Amino acid sequence: MSVPVEDEDVAPVSSATGRPLTKRGEATRRRLLEAAETVFADQGYHEASIVKITERAGIGLGTFYLYFDSKQAIFEALVIDLNRRVRHSMSEAMAGASSRLEAERAGFAGFFRFTAAHPALYRVVREAEFVSPETLRLHYTRIVEGYEAGLRAAQASGDVDAALDPEVTAWALMGMGELIGMRFLLWERDAEGRPPAQLDPAVMASMSTLIDNALAPRMGGPTSTKESR
Repeated sequence: MSVPVEDEDVAPVSSATGRPLTKRGEATRRRLLEAAETVFADQGYHEASIVKITERAGIGLGTFYLYFDSKQAIFEALVIDLNRRVRHSMSEAMAGASSRLEAERAGFAGFFRFTAAHPALYRVVREAEFVSPETLRLHYTRIVEGYEAGLRAAQASGDVDAALDPEVTAWALMGMGELIGMRFLLWERDAEGRPPAQLDPAVMASMSTLIDNALAPRMGGPTSTKESR
């Protein structure tokens, strides 16, 4: 996976006031988002409440409204925050890869490490379909835009099959990663009912083979991504 992280250094602002936050304010906002991640994951959007979030964060109810003006506002901020953090995890994992196929495998490994540690990503993103469809679309398109650009660059250098449509390929691979994570991380449990701390290496190996077979250049194939459509 290749994902843009150009918004990593943008200073957080209060969605209630629109003003940049101080370092102390950033820390308080982070506590609220961490609490919201747990509350929304455990109880779902409709059962969650601002009171439950502030109680878990150990922050006064009045303080909440200095940072977010509603439950929906903190939910949307959480989706964006999870998106930023999962893209950062993938980008870090890809650093130093010597080929596009190696980068793909490393990017997925970074994605699975993040989702194993933050299973809330699944429930929060899926609820966003109904709570905030625009934020859901932003979550996916932020990932796909960088992913597609990376595939185009790899095709230009001969690292990826030129017959593949980069946009379709990006969405297909992202969907594969999401469902593999759901099946083998979110749903998997050991005898004591505990989820795995990481993706089963055998599953990752099988997925890596599939990625290699799907993306590797083919001799004598089309030289343009449009020729195969």
